[in-house]
Amino acid sequence: MPASTTPARRGATISGWGTALPPHVVTNADFEARLDTTDEWITERTGIRERRHGSSTAALAIEAGRAALDMAGLTGDDIDLVLLATTSPDYQIPSTASQVQDELGIRGGACDINAACSGFVYGLVQAHGLIAMGLNRVLLIGAETLSRLTDQEDRNTAILFGDGAGAVVLEATDDAGQLLAFDLGSDGSARKLLDAPIGGYMQMNGKEVFRRAVTVMVQSANTSLASAGISADDLALVVPHQANIRIIEAACSRLNVDADRVATVLATTGNTSSASIPLALVDALDSGRVKKGDHVLLVGFGAGMSWASAVIRWTGHLPEVAS
Repeated sequence: MPASTTPARRGATISGWGTALPPHVVTNADFEARLDTTDEWITERTGIRERRHGSSTAALAIEAGRAALDMAGLTGDDIDLVLLATTSPDYQIPSTASQVQDELGIRGGACDINAACSGFVYGLVQAHGLIAMGLNRVLLIGAETLSRLTDQEDRNTAILFGDGAGAVVLEATDDAGQLLAFDLGSDGSARKLLDAPIGGYMQMNGKEVFRRAVTVMVQSANTSLASAGISADDLALVVPHQANIRIIEAACSRLNVDADRVATVLATTGNTSSASIPLALVDALDSGRVKKGDHVLLVGFGAGMSWASAVIRWTGHLPEVAS
C-alpha cells in the first residue's frame, strides 16, 4: 500500500515494554557437534552466535506482556485489546492471544496477527489506528517459538531461528502521538520463498530471500522517511528485523546509516521473526540509546513476502540508565 501518515487526531505513545526468552541456550558449538557446519561459518555468514529454544508462544507472550504492563503501572483491567503478532501460534484454533488475554486478566479483545517477521510493525500501525478510533490502551506483543517449526537436522535453517517475545503498551494521547509515518506491503507471488505447511517444517530459498529482503527494506524505509518529512540523517536509531547481519548491514549501508545507529540483538537471539524488532527495541531503550524527541525507524520483512516500516518520534517513558 502507499505510505501513510497518521491523521491529525488522537495519537498513541509507548508507556511500557518487556521481553521474554527461554532459558535454554543453543550455541553454534551445539550445531557444530552434530551438523556439517562450524561456529566460524555460522557467525561469519549470519552474525548469530546463539539462540534460545523452548517454552510456548503463549507463555513467552504472557511473560513479556506482564513485564510491559508492570513497567506502565497497569493491570489487565486497563487494556482494551491484545494484539499478538506471531507466525508460530500454539493452536490453529483459537488464537494464542486468547490465552494471553485470559492469563493477564485483560478485559478487552484479543487476536493474532500473522505477517511473519513484519508482524510487529503491522501490529504497531493497527494499534495506533484503533487508538485513534477510540481505544485507550493496547498491549502489542511479538512472540515466537520457531524452534518447533524448524527441522533441527537442516543446517540451512536450524542455525537461524530462535524463540522469544517482546511487548509494548500503547496508550492514547491528546496529541498526534509517536507514529509519524508508515509503509506496509506484500508480494504474494514470492510466498514460496519461505513457507511452512501445516504440520511441516520451514523451507527457505536463502539467496533469493536475501536479495529481495535488502531491496524491500530500503524501499519501504525510504517511503516512510519521505512521508514523515525527514531523511536518514535525522534518525537516531534504526531497529531492523533481526534475520541476518549481512542483510542488516547491506540495507543500512544503502540507507547511509552507520552501525552505531543500528539496534541489534541478533548475535544472542537468532531470528525470532515477529519478536525480533521488539526485542531489539527494548534492548536499545534499556541501554539508553533513545532520548526524548529522537526519530526511530522500525523496518522489517518476512514471509509472504511481507514488509513494513514505521517512523516514530520518541515521546514516551524512558528508563533510568545506570551510569
